[in-house]
Amino acid sequence: MQKNLLLAAFAAVLFSGNVFAQDISGTWQQIDDKTGAAKAIIKINKENNNTFTGKIIKVTPRPGYTPRETCNNCPAPYTNQPILGMEILKGLKHVAGTNNYEKGRVIDPLAGKVYDAKIRLNATGKRLTLRAYMGISTLGRSQTWIRLD
Repeated sequence: MQKNLLLAAFAAVLFSGNVFAQDISGTWQQIDDKTGAAKAIIKINKENNNTFTGKIIKVTPRPGYTPRETCNNCPAPYTNQPILGMEILKGLKHVAGTNNYEKGRVIDPLAGKVYDAKIRLNATGKRLTLRAYMGISTLGRSQTWIRLD
């Protein structure tokens, strides 16, 4: 009886989301939700305050597209900043026991708009879905990012 109880407890810990919870730290390929083309490579880091930030480390060249170099229409503190090296994702917090991250902010340096953001990491940890929205999540847009490392 005691052996069965131990096995049940071990199985509960083994299959709980917390044991295998992955974080989103790493290098990600951003995929354009309209065209399906690769847009940029983003490096996501976990900060000392347990939030996550993401910085553009490479703009992916695309045929027929000349990348913009600065964030011309962006609000302060992003105004006229170079897009390469820009911190576009801030403040994401992990939701305990899930593969979800919420309460972040993301800037679209091409449109110059700042959005609320949340992320859902898939079960394998190889893809994430970033949802950017203003006010209500259902009125936003989603992008898929693919893990490179």
